[in-house]
Amino acid sequence: MGAHRRIVLIAIAGALIISTSGPLVRLSDVSPATSALFRCAYAVPPMLVLAWLERRRLGPLPAKGRWLAWAAGVVFALDLLFWHHAIDYVGAGLATVLGNLQVFIVAFAAWGVFKERPSTRLMIGTPVVFAGVVLISGVFDSAAYGSDPVMGVLAGVATSLSYAAFLLLMKGGSERAAGPLAHATVVATIAIALLSPLFGGADFLPTWPGHGWLLILALGPQVIGWSLITFSLPRQPAALTALLLLIQPLTTVAISALVLGERPSPLQLAGCAVIVMGVLYGSSRSRRPATLPEEERTPVA
Repeated sequence: MGAHRRIVLIAIAGALIISTSGPLVRLSDVSPATSALFRCAYAVPPMLVLAWLERRRLGPLPAKGRWLAWAAGVVFALDLLFWHHAIDYVGAGLATVLGNLQVFIVAFAAWGVFKERPSTRLMIGTPVVFAGVVLISGVFDSAAYGSDPVMGVLAGVATSLSYAAFLLLMKGGSERAAGPLAHATVVATIAIALLSPLFGGADFLPTWPGHGWLLILALGPQVIGWSLITFSLPRQPAALTALLLLIQPLTTVAISALVLGERPSPLQLAGCAVIVMGVLYGSSRSRRPATLPEEERTPVA
């Protein structure tokens, strides 16, 4: 139980750190493709150092881990490109919420792929959390925040699909943290550069103070935040990880209101409260094991 609590705390810490991503993207005031590109590019050197230190302790990353990390890098590139556009359309807070609709996708994909049968509490907590997400998204709110909510929702859904694939690929590759994330970050940087013309284009010349914010984004959420999350992914059920990561949009909404002046409506604030209740309930453990034994949770060949 002690080890489980430590892993949950690590996942929560990672989620809190990456909750600053959206506000930092807005503060950088650059195009979506530019912010997506440089948040990865600036993160590559420290990630390579961490991967090298990990390799010295544990040896080379297995081939399966490399391939899955490269695939994860491609979908992570799509995740960032879609999400940074969603920030442009509906603001940092709501875009982060829309980008976390992956909870259902991860829960049921993990059930089919990793044989992780969701616990009763998780199954009850998931629709509760989803209801809170819907309230925050402003679907039923005439005062919905954003310059183009329809495009924001579409970009947010695309983000969620990419994000779910990224989480599952990173979980299925290796129990290491730095190596897979370094491989994924390098591939994501290259993929974003290649795909950027399809997403409005990227400015490859750094400007200040915008790139100062992007440097903070890279070293904080991208390196530290995702290292903590990647460490926790293989050590707990994937669906529980996705549920805990919904702490991220809740915190981002609060930060965006304080720093960027984004003002959620009362209905959206009610959605925040619903998410808190769903996360607290869904992440608590019942007496019976919530998942199958480890040997029965390996990926299907």
